[in-house]
Amino acid sequence: MRHLMHRHLGKIVAGAALALTGTAAMAAITLPSDAGAADGSGSRPAAAGAPAPGRDGGPPPPGVVEKAPAQGERGTGRDPLTDDELRRAQDLALPRTLRGAAADVTGKPGPERLTTDLVELTPAEAGLADPPRRARVSFYDYRSDSYLTTTVNLTTSTVESADTQHGVQPPPGHDEAVEAARLLIAAPLGAGLRQDYRDATGHDLTGPDPLSVTGFVYRGRAEGAAPGALGECGKHRCIRLFTKIKNGRWIDTRRFVIDLSARTVARLG
Repeated sequence: MRHLMHRHLGKIVAGAALALTGTAAMAAITLPSDAGAADGSGSRPAAAGAPAPGRDGGPPPPGVVEKAPAQGERGTGRDPLTDDELRRAQDLALPRTLRGAAADVTGKPGPERLTTDLVELTPAEAGLADPPRRARVSFYDYRSDSYLTTTVNLTTSTVESADTQHGVQPPPGHDEAVEAARLLIAAPLGAGLRQDYRDATGHDLTGPDPLSVTGFVYRGRAEGAAPGALGECGKHRCIRLFTKIKNGRWIDTRRFVIDLSARTVARLG
């Protein structure tokens, strides 16, 4: 029995030695080239097979930034709308003869453009080799407080449908959020925002440029509270803001409601 145990232990020790030898071999293979001992000059020997500096394998050439491929006038299939298609869709949706009858968020002629999206194909069109390309363009007209949507066929350059709705408030665009911030900064109720900005930066806040703002719709009574001046929200275009100093801290402006239609500022609660 003692003899058998010695034989068994001998196998274990031999197996452990082999495992250690294998581990050492793997470590020798996987060590980085500069992990060896330094020679007498203080430098480290180059790894076997690695090209020495100054030979064929010098530093890689600098990267080259290639220009984006030229964009065609018309996409195919479900390709995103090209820049040319976006321009054509907006021109078809809003002829120049009608632009003077509407106003954007700053009061200039022409409605405020919100979105331009590619329209899904009908089931019958999905199997066509060259299906038509359609776009749906949406606007908000501040002169009549109306939401306008127009579907245009970019293949035939025609307007297929147009719709005008009142009391519908889609998410605001970036320009609307910036204009809301401008109104809030200039209003007496914006004193807290101006003070917070000065406390954070040491500078006066005179306009929206130093801020990053995101707007979300406030629908007034549809949300359960519409005190005083906010009673028209929902019919008017009213938004609240998430406000952040660019490369800086957040400033809480969520209690303020900016009525972009009436160009007034009120406070909730």
